Amino acid sequence: MNAAETSDAIIQEIVIHAPAERVFEALTDPAQRVVWWGAEGRFQAKEMESDLRPGGQWSMRGSGMGGRPFVVKGEYRRIERPHLLEFTWLPDWQEETLETVVRFDLTENGGVTTVRLTHSGLTTEKARASHQGWPQILGWLRAYSEK
Repeated sequence: MNAAETSDAIIQEIVIHAPAERVFEALTDPAQRVVWWGAEGRFQAKEMESDLRPGGQWSMRGSGMGGRPFVVKGEYRRIERPHLLEFTWLPDWQEETLETVVRFDLTENGGVTTVRLTHSGLTTEKARASHQGWPQILGWLRAYSEK
């Protein structure tokens, strides 16, 4: 997995041995997302609501470290099935809540998909530090999508 950080973004890239459509569905279908997004006792999605269209709202609820409840929500900005998904990200675990942008770019070649995640708008070191879980989340996505 390749990783990079810019002044306000976290960028991660991963290769998944599954078609882009399969990966896109795992990212956008609420029933699938709550199956793979998380690990018990760490950060686990329990419920997701989604109005998958530009301007549509989404929210995810679950439990974090020590069973502490969390909510993260946002609005879909761009959807180009199955190659692009972009939405705002507003978590409740940050003291100074910042709305940021998460973008997934999916490029398929011969049934293998490269996923590039860009989480931008992380303007403080504290904000970047509270979002270092992306490599693990992408690993969960890969494990689920390759089944």
